[in-house]
Amino acid sequence: MMELGGATLNLSDPLTLAALAGAGLLFLIIILLIMAVRAAGRSARVAAPLAQQMRILGGHVQQLGQGQEQLRGGLQMVSDTQTNTQAQMMQSMEARLAHVQQQMQDRLADNAARSARSLAEMQQRMTETLHGSSKRTTTSLTQLQERLASIDKAQDNITKLSGDVLSLQDILSNKQTRGSFGEIQLRDIVSKALPSDSYSLQATLSNGKRPDCLIHLPNPPGPIVIDSKFPLEAYEALRRAKTDLETRAAAQQMKTAVRVHLNAIADKYILEGETAEGALMFLPSEAVYAELHANFPELVREGFEKRVWIVSPTTCMATLNTMRAILKDARMREQAGAIRRELGNLNKDVERLAMRVGNLDRHFSQARRDVEEIKVSSEKAAKRAGRLHNFDFEELAEEKSEAIVPLRKPEGNG
Repeated sequence: MMELGGATLNLSDPLTLAALAGAGLLFLIIILLIMAVRAAGRSARVAAPLAQQMRILGGHVQQLGQGQEQLRGGLQMVSDTQTNTQAQMMQSMEARLAHVQQQMQDRLADNAARSARSLAEMQQRMTETLHGSSKRTTTSLTQLQERLASIDKAQDNITKLSGDVLSLQDILSNKQTRGSFGEIQLRDIVSKALPSDSYSLQATLSNGKRPDCLIHLPNPPGPIVIDSKFPLEAYEALRRAKTDLETRAAAQQMKTAVRVHLNAIADKYILEGETAEGALMFLPSEAVYAELHANFPELVREGFEKRVWIVSPTTCMATLNTMRAILKDARMREQAGAIRRELGNLNKDVERLAMRVGNLDRHFSQARRDVEEIKVSSEKAAKRAGRLHNFDFEELAEEKSEAIVPLRKPEGNG
């Protein structure tokens, strides 16, 4: 229930609600009309400047149309001018092209004439050259046949050498024969570098092992062992490897083989109190030695740690020459007493020789004096014999009163 202006309204009555709704709707329409009128006024005020701008814009469009007409006229003039220019240019180019074509024809004719003359001269020279070349070719063919004969002989030698190389490869492919080859090469190097009594081949140690070579060095360092075996199979596999996988597998095999060999040498040939504190692993191949130092330096360091030094034929010769100097120095120290005794005896012999030379000099001096006295006596005897031959008795009588000088008996054994 609601009271409005002294009237009572029932809000639950549909008619009342409809009346209220109609009144509200009428009020809303009135408000909208008021707003529309106000908007129309504002639009009119806004449209006035817009109309002014549209008039200005129309003026600009008209000016733009006039400018476009002027531009169309200018473009027509430019097009006509360009057409005339192109026509003149074409005429000039055609004339220039005709002139150039005429010059080219003249030059071609001149070049053809010169080429014909040059060709004739060249044919003449070629004929003369071929005539001389035929003789030289004959001589060259004769020399070539001789050289081919020499090449055939060299080929036979190469074939023979290839067979020798294959046999050497067969030797190196067998582990036992390869060991023999290494021993032979080591024996040859050691025999050239050291005296025969300073080393032993296949000597037996206290542990029953027989090294390939034992160098008898004085203490320290003591006798040192040289082993001539080497793991060639792993190196050959590394050289034949083509892929990265094969190369890594062969490198691992190479490391394992060399490491096992280093351990074996250190265990078998380094004996405290019997051999030196190190040993030598001899590689008969410079290629294997270079491969180890170039690509496997850790193996070389492991050899140093185990006191097993890896040597090639070249470095082995240098090492043996150093050992030879050590042996020579040791033997000089051992023979120092004998050398001093020999020097004492030599000094006595020199003193005895000096004394005998002095005696001989005295004998020579006495003999020289005796010879001079003999010459004086012989001269006097010759003079007397001459006077007797000429019967100069008066002179003999005068000489009786002179004392006769007796000959002095020579000293010594004269």
